[in-house]
Amino acid sequence: MNAEIDTGIVRGACPHDCPDTCAFEYHVKGGKLVEVTGDKNHPMTQGRLCVKLKDFASHHYNPDRILTPLKRVGPKGSRQFEPITWDEALSTIRDKWNGIIAEYGGQAIMPHAYLGHQGTLNGLTSGDAFFNRLGSTVAEKTYCESGSSTAWIMTVGPSGGLDIESFVHAKYIIVWGMNMTSTNIHGWPFIVKAQEAGAKVVVIDPVRTRTAKAADWHVQINPGTDGALALGMMNVIIAEDLVDHDYVEKYTLGYEELKERAALFTPERVSGITGIPADDIITLAREYATTPPAAIREGVAIERSRGGGQAIRAITCLPALIGAWRHVGGGAMEMPIWEFPTNFDRICRPDWIRPGTRVVNELDLGAALTGELQLDPPIKSLFVYNSNPMSQAPAQAKIAKGLEREDLFTVVSELFITDTAKYADIILPSAMQGEQLDVMVTWGHLYISLNQPAISPPPDCVPNVEMFRRLAKAMAFNDDYWDRSDWEMLQDFYDWDSPALEGITLETLKETGWARINVGLPHERKPHAEGNFKTPSGKCEFKSSVTANFVVPVWRSMYEDMQPGEPIDPLPDYIAPHESRETNPELAKRFPLSIVSPKAHAFLNSQYANEAPKQKRQGEQTVFMHPDDAAARQIVTGSTVRVFNERGHFDGRAEIVDALMPGLVMANLGHWPSFTKSGTAVNSISSDAHCGMGMAGSYSDNLVQVEHVAA
Repeated sequence: MNAEIDTGIVRGACPHDCPDTCAFEYHVKGGKLVEVTGDKNHPMTQGRLCVKLKDFASHHYNPDRILTPLKRVGPKGSRQFEPITWDEALSTIRDKWNGIIAEYGGQAIMPHAYLGHQGTLNGLTSGDAFFNRLGSTVAEKTYCESGSSTAWIMTVGPSGGLDIESFVHAKYIIVWGMNMTSTNIHGWPFIVKAQEAGAKVVVIDPVRTRTAKAADWHVQINPGTDGALALGMMNVIIAEDLVDHDYVEKYTLGYEELKERAALFTPERVSGITGIPADDIITLAREYATTPPAAIREGVAIERSRGGGQAIRAITCLPALIGAWRHVGGGAMEMPIWEFPTNFDRICRPDWIRPGTRVVNELDLGAALTGELQLDPPIKSLFVYNSNPMSQAPAQAKIAKGLEREDLFTVVSELFITDTAKYADIILPSAMQGEQLDVMVTWGHLYISLNQPAISPPPDCVPNVEMFRRLAKAMAFNDDYWDRSDWEMLQDFYDWDSPALEGITLETLKETGWARINVGLPHERKPHAEGNFKTPSGKCEFKSSVTANFVVPVWRSMYEDMQPGEPIDPLPDYIAPHESRETNPELAKRFPLSIVSPKAHAFLNSQYANEAPKQKRQGEQTVFMHPDDAAARQIVTGSTVRVFNERGHFDGRAEIVDALMPGLVMANLGHWPSFTKSGTAVNSISSDAHCGMGMAGSYSDNLVQVEHVAA
């Protein structure tokens, strides 16, 4: 589908890894994209775009954009490239890969991708079919949400849960581990509306964020201890008989075992773990259990420590314990993507994966490339798209060392020469959102959206789906998978006959731009009022039927084999962090401060961090510290400081604030290392250890020291 308009408005949708998935209106004049605005009629977008998208039209014309295939002509990392044709790029890739496959086998090639684009054709799974057909290593994409997904599905199954729009009907709302006013701004107005109608809003977060400041009550918690708090709430609810026994008896599994587990987590014990006063824990539990409808918005940040998966399990059990699911506006929300009838098997083609194919987790990229994992065969080629691991992945120094290998053939598909792309041997130029067709995936609401191309891309820039068509042809794949048009693929990649899509087609979306799927309206949706959980038992499983760790297949090319498989406690539990003063006192003597690295307000992960307007809005890499910690180190606001541990370091400008707990520092994720004072960013200190479920990362589970350095 090509852009056909010279002047006018074209309907589209945001491509970014954000729960809001805003509906766009592209304004075109003389064949040029001149403005992008939010659709005023979309119930989530309501005509507003976030600060990240304020100048999205000019983003398409950034002079630093890659406009042609490039090949490296200098040392790796030097950013020395020269333009080449697509034919030369494809023939180079083909010859290199055929040589690697002949000598080492297909598994010596590894893809690396995430949600740099959130579309059906061009997003997370856009390359899965190609690499499965190639016989490469299967990449496990667990940057974000995988631990939460595993825990959620173990508890309530693949349910969309509570609709964000239904929060207006809640009377007690807990926003747990999410700074919605920066990362879910179109969801926040529904909570404000409830608050204005008398609902109490509680934010649980280690940091007094923008969202916490707007709440009625900020419960400040030690990082990585959310599971203990949830179990402590259960302890009070059960001890004071605030349980909905009828709901529990009919629609849950394992209550007696959960009761026994929760008995171990008295408010006094939990207070010692979480840093929250015991009386506050009791008050939180009582208010939550006795103020229906009660709603919980679960943030992804909860998963980012060793016990994050079990914390999500515990939190997700709370609504069933008090019967919150009975009510419109009651329950919990994690990620409603499961309500969309997506044919992931048709997208990913797991039937093409050879039996016994290995899996390498993307967060282990540094360890994989440097030989630490002792892979056989070793990774000899890396193909990166929709991702910038040199900013976003942990163990930054290891990744850089691996990317510097002269025997590693690296291909990167990108919009700009990022800190990852600078190590590439070949760079392929990608199309931008205003130039391509896609159905947009959302993980924050219940609307399906069609993005239509408003303008033509530069001649050599292509969508991911077209890039993989060209690669398939270069590799002499004769499967008809890549013979189809984008439109035909979208017809195949959704179950358009599903009740959820009744009355919705690609043709109707072409006219309307978006539509709410048929899973109940916000004022009536009660998905689990009478159970109907999509678990093996059909109940909310306090005690899970699943007892081995797994990654939800969508994060691993729909590959069911070679799962992690280590035993998991079927009951929710508190698992202490990998690194803390309590669990690792010797390490804490050298590195006494915990660090969290939330998303930046003006960047979208690392996207836009190379663009001057967003850099100005976000400011330089900043290290936020509590006054007590700063005073002990003779650090003041404006000081240049170094944050470091055994894994690496980064420098930034100190900002002394009382929004943090003593012993905790904060630095936002997303800055490109090449734009920072030290040439490194926050993930230089991040461990590549995993969360206990779903192989998620442990970005909020690291100890550091901070010192003053000369400016």
